[in-house]
Amino acid sequence: MSEPAFPFQVNSQANSNVAASVVAPTVGIQASRGLDQHWDFWVARLALVGASVVLCYSLSPFGFHGLPAAGLGFLVAMVILLAELRLRRAEISGLMGGTVGAVLGLLSALLITLVVSRTSEPEPTKSFFEFTSLFALGYLGLVVGSRKGSHLPIRNIPLPGSVEIPLAGQSPMKLLDTSVLIDGRIADVCETHFLDGTLGVPRFVLHELQLVADSADALKRQRGRRGLEVLQRMQKMRGLEIRVLEEDISGCSGVDQRLMELARRTSSKIVTTDYNLNKVARVQGISVLNVNELANAMKPAVLPGESMRVLILREGKELTQGVAYLDDGTMVVVDGARRLINRTVDILVTSVHQTPAGKMIFGRLDERAEAPATRSAVAAASSSYDSSTPATGTGNGHDRQEPAPRFDVPSRNQFTGNEPT
Repeated sequence: MSEPAFPFQVNSQANSNVAASVVAPTVGIQASRGLDQHWDFWVARLALVGASVVLCYSLSPFGFHGLPAAGLGFLVAMVILLAELRLRRAEISGLMGGTVGAVLGLLSALLITLVVSRTSEPEPTKSFFEFTSLFALGYLGLVVGSRKGSHLPIRNIPLPGSVEIPLAGQSPMKLLDTSVLIDGRIADVCETHFLDGTLGVPRFVLHELQLVADSADALKRQRGRRGLEVLQRMQKMRGLEIRVLEEDISGCSGVDQRLMELARRTSSKIVTTDYNLNKVARVQGISVLNVNELANAMKPAVLPGESMRVLILREGKELTQGVAYLDDGTMVVVDGARRLINRTVDILVTSVHQTPAGKMIFGRLDERAEAPATRSAVAAASSSYDSSTPATGTGNGHDRQEPAPRFDVPSRNQFTGNEPT
């Protein structure tokens, strides 16, 4: 059965289903976690509504009694909650946490109480305004201050004696790039619990990964599917939070530009294996976690003069060099090992060079360990050569000895240039 002309079109629906399966559990988890994290706000809201109803029912402001007074208290509570929803979207940089917000609200309520106390309204009405301002402004200051205070650089405030207090739950988010998902090693890093906190996958990164999975090129299509599979694997890990971010950055054309802008706005770090993105982001002051740099840092340290045993695999660029590789992929260039290809030899490290692509080790043969092996190899080569040399026969079954070549020894005058006399 022949393969369809456009296999990527056949599998695009499957890739879309995989991408949807990546997003759907994340949205459900985010919703459940959102309810778990904000249950205290719902309790505060219910307490506010109950307190407002009981207060108006007992004080009977504006001549209202019974159920009309309770309805007035419920209406006041709804107005306060609507004000909270509006102020929650506002950018307030003057409040530094819920404590500061609550204090400011109480101070404002105190000022209103002083003004109301000088009016000629009846005492129940004055008490109503006083308690309403106390609850309303105190509640609004607490809620708005606690929500907006987390965005302030509180950790950058210097403390006396250079004492640094770690703030719980303030670890920055890590934004995953398309390249790090396609690479796949980020899943192994997460399994070892070296990467904590929240990992964010922007929607435009997930869309780019799906486009790669739907590509007409078979290699790109395979890489895109591997990225989606790595993301699904990371979602199943316990203790790891994967969050799909719906924020879309307008005004930026490329995915890398939008990713850097999102990291700048949210004070997040970028996890990538892209060399160019790594350099550009660091120039702009954005923190980057490069998996390639982590892999290079985890390679064992080798010092000049140490000995190691390697397998020579191929020839080097120079005439006498041989090339070997360590288990972690580090290239080892051995001087004088060109004749020892496919053999395991002992070498001495002469120098170690760090390049952008990784680490390179240069060495030479260990003469103490290689001397017996070299002599045996030379002897074996000589014996095989002697056995393979054909003998010259005379035709009657006897070997005829070849005369030794005759070399004319030049006289000393030929070297000195003097003519004989």
